[in-house]
Amino acid sequence: MANTTPPAPTVGFDLDMTLIDSRPGIRACYLALAARTGTHVDADLAVSRLGPPLVEEIANWFPADRVDEVADLYRAMYPEYAITPTLALPGAPEAIAAVRARGGRAIVVTAKYEPNAKLHLAHLGIEPDAVIGDLWAEQKALALREHGASVYVGDHTGDVRGARTAGAVSVAVATGPCDAAELREAGADAVLTDLTEFPRWFSDYCSDN
Repeated sequence: MANTTPPAPTVGFDLDMTLIDSRPGIRACYLALAARTGTHVDADLAVSRLGPPLVEEIANWFPADRVDEVADLYRAMYPEYAITPTLALPGAPEAIAAVRARGGRAIVVTAKYEPNAKLHLAHLGIEPDAVIGDLWAEQKALALREHGASVYVGDHTGDVRGARTAGAVSVAVATGPCDAAELREAGADAVLTDLTEFPRWFSDYCSDN
């Protein structure tokens, strides 16, 4: 008889404001960057719109010919200022565990500089099967396809676009800068209040597939 056991699922997760609340740490890093460079950065405004690549935010505060240089400085300062204040969002460890309980793989696909993403996860004791950084929006589909992810979970409309580009189910959590209505309008297949709702959703998804 043919084997009818469905393959174990691979689920991708975004990092900032999906698995972790990095706002306190990022705010601290921006304030330190402003002090180091003598350039005003509205750290509260910056952390209210997390998601897109770092260089897009840096470009709001520094001239174009300094963006790459300042972004490199920010990344170098990041471990000192941003790792310790960052917390796991409610339900994050349980969401990873729910995937593993089904024999699946949990990967993190993020726009964040990959070494710093790994520092966050190690500090919080969250151990995904792979971490892929420096990918934003539709670019995330590259990693999702490579790892065979059938679901991608994120908090931003860019995450929805990445999932749809990869042909993965888009699960959105309303814990970041985009509210539930924006995420639905962007085409999310499911919108959850936060990751505490993910294990039940994932159980239903696995039962149906």
